[in-house]
Amino acid sequence: MSDLRLETANTVIATAFAKGAENGLKPLAVAVLDAGGHLVAFQRQDLSSLMRFQIAFGKAWGALALGMGSRGIDAMARERPHFMAALSDAAGGRLVPVPGGVLMRDATGRVLGAVGVTGDTSDNDEAAAIVGIEAAGLVADGG
Repeated sequence: MSDLRLETANTVIATAFAKGAENGLKPLAVAVLDAGGHLVAFQRQDLSSLMRFQIAFGKAWGALALGMGSRGIDAMARERPHFMAALSDAAGGRLVPVPGGVLMRDATGRVLGAVGVTGDTSDNDEAAAIVGIEAAGLVADGG
């Protein structure tokens, strides 16, 4: 059983959406996964484009799969593109190696899950994820 509750996931999503509205971001989509990579909650704002679920899920799933935020995965992809291509194949194409996927940790440092945000620039997506995680009383680990 997951320690990540639906109420927590909904707080993350609502706060990420509020951050997007406050900063005038394009419509966002947010996926919240538990530590096992299972979807806890997903929402997309009106007018989000077609593949937003797959992108948000892939950012969060990749963070969990590799134990680092997708900003670190992006750096890895730039430094070792052949390795990233092999990882993508091994992951069945689920891994999205750009910022916006952030691990969620409890106060002891244990990973509870990950958040993937997409819709605006990768930096803005990541910022919205971090604000959402922190609003839920958890520690954001984007690196």
